[in-house]
Order: sequence, then C-alpha cells, then structure tokens
Amino acid sequence: MECIIKTISQPETLSCQCLVIPIFTDGKLSRAAKHIDKSTDGSLRSLVKRGDIEGKPGQALMIPSVTQVKAERLLLIGCGDGKQIKESDFFKLVDQLYRQLHSCKIKDATALLDEISVHGRDKSWINRQLAIKGQLGSYRYSKTLSKPKPAFELKRLTLDGKVDKKQRAATRQGKAIADGMNLARELGNLPGNICTPAYLAKQAQSLARSHKSLRTSIIEEKKMRELGMGALLSVTAGTDQPAKLIVMQYQGAAKTSKPHVLVGKGITFDSGGISLKPGAKMDEMKYDMGGAASVMGTMSAICELGLKLNVVAIIAAAENLPSGSATKPGDVVTSMSGQTIEVLNTDAEGRLVLCDALSYAARFKPASVIDIATLTGACVVALGSHATGLFSNQDDFASELLKAGNEVNDRAWQMPLWDDYQPQLNSNFADMANIGGPEAGSVTAACFLSRFTRKFRWAHLDIAGTAWVSGVNKGATGRPVGLLTQYLIHQSGN
Repeated sequence: MECIIKTISQPETLSCQCLVIPIFTDGKLSRAAKHIDKSTDGSLRSLVKRGDIEGKPGQALMIPSVTQVKAERLLLIGCGDGKQIKESDFFKLVDQLYRQLHSCKIKDATALLDEISVHGRDKSWINRQLAIKGQLGSYRYSKTLSKPKPAFELKRLTLDGKVDKKQRAATRQGKAIADGMNLARELGNLPGNICTPAYLAKQAQSLARSHKSLRTSIIEEKKMRELGMGALLSVTAGTDQPAKLIVMQYQGAAKTSKPHVLVGKGITFDSGGISLKPGAKMDEMKYDMGGAASVMGTMSAICELGLKLNVVAIIAAAENLPSGSATKPGDVVTSMSGQTIEVLNTDAEGRLVLCDALSYAARFKPASVIDIATLTGACVVALGSHATGLFSNQDDFASELLKAGNEVNDRAWQMPLWDDYQPQLNSNFADMANIGGPEAGSVTAACFLSRFTRKFRWAHLDIAGTAWVSGVNKGATGRPVGLLTQYLIHQSGN
C-alpha cells in the first residue's frame, strides 16, 4: 500500500473512493467534517444529532453514497473529544478505519486526520503508524491454501497534512518496517516441512540478489565442525535436515565502520528432542525460528531504506528432532568458545545454537550485538504477549532499545541480568549446564548467553510471547522487526 501526504484545503472537491472524516464527541465536527457538512446541506450534523455516531474512538459509520461531494463514499470515524487522545484510543480508530476500508474493498482513500493529536506523540509518529498498520493489513497467508482468502485491495491512502521531509520519511520508514514484518510473518507461518534450514538459507540468498548492498554466505556443517561449533551441532544431531549458519552482510557505510550484529535463533521445528515436548500445540513450534525471521525482516527493511551503517545478520538455522543419533540429557558438548556445556534438557536448545553464533559474531568486531530468540516459556509467564523480554549487559544499551521499541509500538521490558542468578547454571561435569532449574527460567537463559558475550555491547530479546499469537487468529506477528529497525534508524542518524 502506498501512503502519501498531501495538504488538502477543500475536501469536498477530492475524487477518491472513500473520504475519511473525523467526528468528535459532544456533537463537535472537525474542520473537515464542517466542510463536508456545508456541502451536503447539514447531513453530518443530522447524523450526529440523532446518535448514528457519537465520536467515541473506534466508532465508525460508512455512508455508501453521497451526491454533493466528489468522493464516492464517506467514512465517519470517531476520534474522541478533539483534544489529545491516548495511544490505545488512536489504535482503536486506526484499526477500525482499515477494517471499514477493507470490508468495502476500497482501493483509494483519503484520510483527513490532520486534527488528530496523540498524547506524547508528534505528527510523524502518527503518520508512521498509519503507514505501518496499512501495510500490515495487506498481508494474507496463501502459500499452502488451495483457496486463499482474497487479498486486501487498498492500494493508496492519502493523508492530509503538512508536506515536508520529516513526514515523508515517517511514511517511508513505516512502509519499510511493515514490509519487513510481513516477510517475517510469512517465514514464520510456513510449515516446518517447507521452511527448513535450507529454505531459510535460500531466502537469505534471494534477498541478497535483490539488493546490491547485501551479500549472503552459508556456513555448512563441515565448516561448523572445523570452527568447533559443538553446541550448535549437538542440536541438529537428531535430524536429517542439515543445519545452516546464514551470514548476511549489509554495507551502507565505510568498510572501516564497525557493524551492528543481529543474531537470530532459527529452529525451524522444535520437538524438544529427546526431552520431547507435549503433543498439544506442538505444531506451533514451527514458530521457533521467529528470531531468524525477524532478523531477515529487519535486513529487508534496512535495505529498503538504504540506511547509512553496516549490519551483519547471523542466523543459526537447525531442526531439533529425536532419533538414535540425537543428543541425550547428560551429554557434554564443547562450544566454539571452548567452554563445555552439560545438556540437562535437550529442549533448551535455542541457547545452544545461539552461543556458537554469538561466538562467531566476535570476528566482526561489532559496535553492538543483539540476539533475538523465542527462547523461554518462562518469559511468556512473566510478560505475556504484550512485551518482549529485554536483557543487556549495559543499561544504556537497554535504554536505547526500549526507546526504539516504544517509538514504533513494539515494546520491550528490561529484565534483570544479575550475577546472583549465575550459580543456578553450575554443573559438576562441565563448565555450565544448559538450564538453571525451575526458578527465573528466562533470566538464567539470558545468564547462559551472557557467558559468551562478555566482550560485546550485547542485548538479548526473548520473543517467546510476542513472535506469534495462538487461537483462532493464529499466526506470526513479525515482531520485533519494528524495534530492531527503529534502533538501526537511530544508529544511522536518520
């Protein structure tokens, strides 16, 4: 969907399939509504007076035919009292706006929302969110459906407002973020028999062919053995699908500029291995590559934006299945760092692939390192599906990521990473165990990763609760592409 900004002074003269008009509470009409009301002989005041729409955020009234204006339809949308509204109310009205446009199969609409003000936010934030929400709405999963649902038809949304560089950048960034999220959603939604480690590798190579600023290389298992990646290889020991370490390098700045590194957990299906998961909802373990999907979506977004910085993406892609050759509880493996790990639970496999990928990241002499993983059910218990768990060895780094997530409504919450938790990983037979017991599971998982990142400016994002939703609307969310992209936008100086 194309989202453009245009200064509109006479809405009654606009030719489009639908004109979106704000309506405020207490019978107040917006400036745009007053223009249309005058052109239609007081029809809007009449509708408000008889209670057809009260102006509450999220209320909507579609007028399918109007004769005194050039627009084919009018969509009246409730926008509160005409003062600053809460973010939650803003999202209510935006969701309703797109729901109405899609239900009527509108291809071209103009939204006169310049009077809308959101508490603590500026116009560029509003326009970025409108672009994100509109582009996200264009996504429909169809790969394995014989009769897929019709695609949304909205192709262009014109926004009323001041036309300047900042506003154009906001809509452009919003579209790029949403495109990246939609790529991540598609990869996440694909079944495990299609989206294998090899499939992820091919998608990364395809993305590189589309962008001159990006190059991709694939490290195979033979090379992993030479590098000493015993932790990663222990996860893939039980499957016939070869693991892949996918390395994507984006160059938008001078070669001497230190890159920011994104490391994604790419377990394309997680059965738990010998520590087999319960059967209920095991199908959702196709989403265990949500970290890898978000990394690939973020790389797509920064390529689209042409950010002036260097970024390296490392995706540790593998399957975790049980077989006669699978790693057993109690086995001891040696990581690329040389540290040994007692595998007490083969279902705690994400940290095993990540620790070797994080060790590999050191060769790029990174400015920052962020790993992203659907790592622990404990994080879902702690934070639910609203916030991503954020751990970092530097509080100022955590603050930068929290700020970026808040700016694009892809929020995270900082969790403790205290040394007090480290003894839970003690082992009698190795340098550490891969689990820390039932208490503070998401924290001890992050503590495990911290042992491989002491030399980095590092953060860990646990997206187990935010990467997908269950139930009737089951599907990948594309998070945290927004947070990651916004962080990199800030780092690039845009």
